[in-house]
Amino acid sequence: MNIWILFFIVMILGAIVQATLNSRFNKYSKIPIGNGMTGAEVAMKMLHDHGIYNVKVIPTRGMLTDHFNPQTMTVALSEGVYSSRSVAAAAVAAHECGHAVQHATGYAPLKFRSALVPVVNFASNIVSIVLLLGILLMNAFPGLLWFGICLFAMTTLFSFVTLPVEINASRRAVTWLETAGITDDTTRPMAVDALKWAAYTYVISAIGSLITLLYYIGIARRD
Repeated sequence: MNIWILFFIVMILGAIVQATLNSRFNKYSKIPIGNGMTGAEVAMKMLHDHGIYNVKVIPTRGMLTDHFNPQTMTVALSEGVYSSRSVAAAAVAAHECGHAVQHATGYAPLKFRSALVPVVNFASNIVSIVLLLGILLMNAFPGLLWFGICLFAMTTLFSFVTLPVEINASRRAVTWLETAGITDDTTRPMAVDALKWAAYTYVISAIGSLITLLYYIGIARRD
């Protein structure tokens, strides 16, 4: 029963965090940045200030779909960020460039997360069916459920490894935004607030994944 209470609490917290993030993003998207730079211009400046010239800044569809792709060496900025001249756009653009800086400097947690990607992709493709079959065939093939648990554990590990990567990227973003004069005493707290709530979504995701892993372990141990 306790595990279901935890599931419910995480679900509620997740909804609150996501709603707050959307609210903060919408609020700070209406507040212009002091120097009038677009998100794309902020991204290019941060990359160049860190001596990175082999990463392209490109637009991508959707809301909060921004990401850095080390395979294509691109920083993709969503529609509400790429051409926007707002505090929110500057914060998001700088955060994604923070990942590019991590990649350029060989940031260890990012390298570890990148190494996990092929394993996690494989695990994600089959983990649901393996866990389902493992539960249905628990008496006949008890090892199958434990195999599914091991697969799910890899996705949980990935969620927790993601936390320092995201937090570090935000710290790099906030520091650069201030030193580069992109934010001032008024807009800096807004950028920090926006990135803080974005980080909370990763925290909730990691906790939810851990609780789910413990749930499946509990089923296996009851056999």
